Amino acid sequence: MNNSILQKYNVPGPRYTSYPTVPYWDEENFTYEIWIETLKRSFMESNLKEGLSLYIHLPFCESLCTFCGCNKRITKNHGVENPYIEAVLKEWALYCNILDEKPIIKEIHLGGGTPTFFSTKNLEDLINGIFCYAEKAKDHEFSFEGHPNNTTRAHLQKLYDLGFRRVSFGVQDYSEKVQKAIHRNQPFHNVAKVTFWAKEIGYTSIGHDLIFGLPFQGVDDVIDTIEKTHSLQPDRLAFYSYAHVPWIKGNGQRGFNDEDIPKDEEKRRLYEVGKDLLDENDYYEIGMDHFALKSDSLYDSFKTGKLHRNFMGYSSSKTQLMIGLGVSSISDSWYSFAQNVKSLEEYYAVLKTDKLPIFRGHLLTEEDLIIRKHILNIMCQFETSWENKANYVAEIPEILAQLEEMKKDRLVIIKTNGIQVTDAGKPFIRNICMAFDLRLKRKTPETQLFSMTI
Repeated sequence: MNNSILQKYNVPGPRYTSYPTVPYWDEENFTYEIWIETLKRSFMESNLKEGLSLYIHLPFCESLCTFCGCNKRITKNHGVENPYIEAVLKEWALYCNILDEKPIIKEIHLGGGTPTFFSTKNLEDLINGIFCYAEKAKDHEFSFEGHPNNTTRAHLQKLYDLGFRRVSFGVQDYSEKVQKAIHRNQPFHNVAKVTFWAKEIGYTSIGHDLIFGLPFQGVDDVIDTIEKTHSLQPDRLAFYSYAHVPWIKGNGQRGFNDEDIPKDEEKRRLYEVGKDLLDENDYYEIGMDHFALKSDSLYDSFKTGKLHRNFMGYSSSKTQLMIGLGVSSISDSWYSFAQNVKSLEEYYAVLKTDKLPIFRGHLLTEEDLIIRKHILNIMCQFETSWENKANYVAEIPEILAQLEEMKKDRLVIIKTNGIQVTDAGKPFIRNICMAFDLRLKRKTPETQLFSMTI
């Protein structure tokens, strides 16, 4: 890839798990009552038709991975498990008391932190507690994130028995030098063991998360990691750029120096080598940074136009309403976003008052809803259209003018009433979405809020 193009488009930019992005939420005009109102509206519109999604944040980790920017609490004290599970179930009970009928749950995703930090008994209590107030959708999809070092066969079996069929394992890279830098020491043997256990038990979609651009990482490391990954045949992969965000408090990204991180052309080379290998191994590119075998549901959803993206990442099915439970979780009613408090202490304290632990949010405007559709279309289908006048905004000519340079660089095709991302443009999909991000364009941040796009 041309180095000048890389340099041109390598700017800070959002990853677009939502629109508007969190830094551009209008918090001043958001209230607790607004969230309840839009929650009820969305629930009544969608519960019986498609069900809802639950994201449950399980924040505890026994050690700090220095590449991680997630909300987590580092501890080896497993006495924290019971109080947290009880708090999450209380939050869920508060939600169910607000809703007018029994929730039908289409999706559950356990994220972290490290969900497998928790014992099988506590995970069982959590899921059973959820369904004291809810029903499972017939075609439900339950998934969780597992750490290869502490996921036991018992974890996998218990969650399978509870209805989970998808699991993703954080691999990152198999190089010992890279692992040491990011404080994530896990041998290939551990990953192979949990992957084969999951296959034997009957999981239908096993994912591995890989990262390029890590400190000390070279082309040979990426080749070795992907070859090892291919030998295990996971159903889907995330192969995404390391987001170096050292300005975020508590992320721990201090195990290496800036000069140890591959940059620009060197970093892009890691991606291109990896992507070519994945293509050779029959992994099909899905949306941004994701790849799947044709046998995986993610591929089917992409081909049928059902792929969806939200705060949980890519999903093979869409629900209008997503409720986030646990500390720092974000909920999405489609009409508004709401985020829980970020500290455990405050989370527990608010729940004691019998109120939802929400501290900020955003009510989407009509413009937000239109732009959100376009960004989701680009992220999920590599194209969008405003042929339907309902999807048109007055700024479309301005957006097209900004995309003209990308057209010259053969990253997009501009059509009469829409755009299409080319194969060459797929690595720059965040930049293409930024052309539609009206809130970002109206208020350029004074400090760096986002990781680099390339």
